Amino acid sequence: MYVYAVVKPDGSLGDHFEVSQRMSDAPLERHPETGEPVRRVPQVPMLGGQHSSAADKRKISDSNLGRMGFTKYQKVGDGKYEKTAGEGPSSISAD
Repeated sequence: MYVYAVVKPDGSLGDHFEVSQRMSDAPLERHPETGEPVRRVPQVPMLGGQHSSAADKRKISDSNLGRMGFTKYQKVGDGKYEKTAGEGPSSISAD
C-alpha cells in the first residue's frame, strides 16, 4: 500500500490517497481518476502482529536483517556510513 499526494500547480501537496501496488511497480505519475500529477509520500511501515520490545529487537537485529535480504548501514561520521548487515558496499557516503 502506497500513499500519494496530488501536486498542486504551485508545487505544494494537495489531497492524499492510497494505492495498492507491488514494490516492483513504477511509482504513479498521475492520479488514476483525475489525471492530476502526483507524488509518492514516504510513510512509516505498518507492521501487524504482536509487539514487545524484545521481539522488536530480534526482528531488527543485524543477523535477521541480513538473513531477510536487507542491508543496514550505521552512521560513523560526517556523512559516512558503514555496513553492519546484508550485502552491498562496505561503506557509503551521503555526498
